[in-house]
Amino acid sequence: MASEGTVALVTGAARGIGRGIALRLARDGAAVIVADLADHPDAEQTMAELRSAGADAVYVPTDVSRVAEARGLVNAGVEAFGRIDVLVNNAGVQRHAAFLDAEEDDYDLVLGVNLKGPFFLAQAFARHVRERGGGGRIVNISSVHEELPFPNFASYCASKGGLKMLTRDLAVELAPLDITVNNIAPGAIRTSINDSLLDDPAKLQALRDDIPAGRMGTPEEVAEAVSFAISPGAAYLTGSTITVDGGLMWNYREQ
Repeated sequence: MASEGTVALVTGAARGIGRGIALRLARDGAAVIVADLADHPDAEQTMAELRSAGADAVYVPTDVSRVAEARGLVNAGVEAFGRIDVLVNNAGVQRHAAFLDAEEDDYDLVLGVNLKGPFFLAQAFARHVRERGGGGRIVNISSVHEELPFPNFASYCASKGGLKMLTRDLAVELAPLDITVNNIAPGAIRTSINDSLLDDPAKLQALRDDIPAGRMGTPEEVAEAVSFAISPGAAYLTGSTITVDGGLMWNYREQ
């Protein structure tokens, strides 16, 4: 198993894509640090599934937009398992608002979770790797909207575009520490964030018409890309985005 004996920290792991990643890495043989907001109603379900899979796992409640909590998360993971080998920056939020109506609080929330969080978590992780030696892997869960405009979600697009450039910069800066840094950019994935879409047959069909593969993706398919990105076979892959979207990016038409 590619991740046998490693320790992986996954943010936003209480549900959706984050849960899928945590479970996949556990099946690959990794111990998993589950991070999500305090008292998240779905966190215990993730932990139960990890325990059922026989994984070593701990849950560390964290608001990644707060630098002290982000640094404390890395410290807690090291305390629990002695080391962290993989950081998956998956936690993310979005807020719907026309650009002319967007509020500062919504902007601060989106940029805080989606960009500030990964920045300072990567910093804390890299400092840990520098201290222990031996290299590591950072995978950022971005979005096709690091490239595609998404009207009424300007702050989200800005955060993901920033994450793409942060990935490229850190790939250069952290290479001397043998840390690779890559993005996974999902397209339309079947998670709870898309519940309203899934309940609207007309909108769902319009989306499917935009996806050459003819369907939405699954968290497990995103997790498959993460599993590859942290594998020994991907040791020469860094500064890149792996797009997991069924071809959506090249066939997208805003509805």
